[in-house]
Amino acid sequence: MLKKSVIIAGRHHTSISVEPEFYSELERIAKNKNCSINALITQIDSERRDDNNLSSAVRVYVLNWIKNNL
Repeated sequence: MLKKSVIIAGRHHTSISVEPEFYSELERIAKNKNCSINALITQIDSERRDDNNLSSAVRVYVLNWIKNNL
């Protein structure tokens, strides 16, 4: 499990804990979208349901992105 510090919306410091494989895919998605990890996580955070923690929302986002872009 990796614990990574991130900044949401350029001002909110927090961290996510995800498996290395998910973080690697997150980096790949950010590169594909030509944005930073923090920008991508800001997007994920703005779209997540209130009952999902951010780490779970990142995993679901990565899974859905892979499913939709195969």
